[in-house]
Amino acid sequence: MKKQWFLAGAACLAILVSFAFVHARGVDETTVSAGEAESVEMAVALADDPSFDDPIEFPHNVHAGATDDGGYGIDCMYCHSSAERSSSAGIPPVASCMGCHSAVRADGSEEIERLTEFWDAREPIPWNRVYKVADHVQFPHMRHVSAGVDCAMCHGNVEEMGVIEQVQQPLTMGWCLDCHMEMSASRDCTVCHY
Repeated sequence: MKKQWFLAGAACLAILVSFAFVHARGVDETTVSAGEAESVEMAVALADDPSFDDPIEFPHNVHAGATDDGGYGIDCMYCHSSAERSSSAGIPPVASCMGCHSAVRADGSEEIERLTEFWDAREPIPWNRVYKVADHVQFPHMRHVSAGVDCAMCHGNVEEMGVIEQVQQPLTMGWCLDCHMEMSASRDCTVCHY
């Protein structure tokens, strides 16, 4: 029991010393930490990189879009099913795509032709990652899905996007904590840092 109190006291002391150090250096409280800045810069760099093109221009608005707008209304979890049971939302295998596109083929569609080429070659589609948090952060998708957090909270209205694009979410600790406080979710450090 004494060991637990000692560890808790040491952790609190470390936090207080960190705050004192930041204030002693005269850093503005609105300034993001180096880790947060790195996360934002990395995410922006990925989205702004001209080589960021995916091998297939997957039209989310057609697949996930509302049926009254000409979409098929496919739920996010159909393609990203691992988000319900894993930290990662995952990328759907080519077999998931071909489940429909072996029967539904848009004549002359270059994108479906590329999809079929990957299928015939038995190769996964080398999608580019759109979102990435800093390496010292874990984002457990399954916890957010089970808590009923709508995908659009972080990813924007994907069902209205043609080709996926990164929405301007800061992906910083402060942004996440604001949401956790608003949703009355845990703010324990070990929830995201483990």
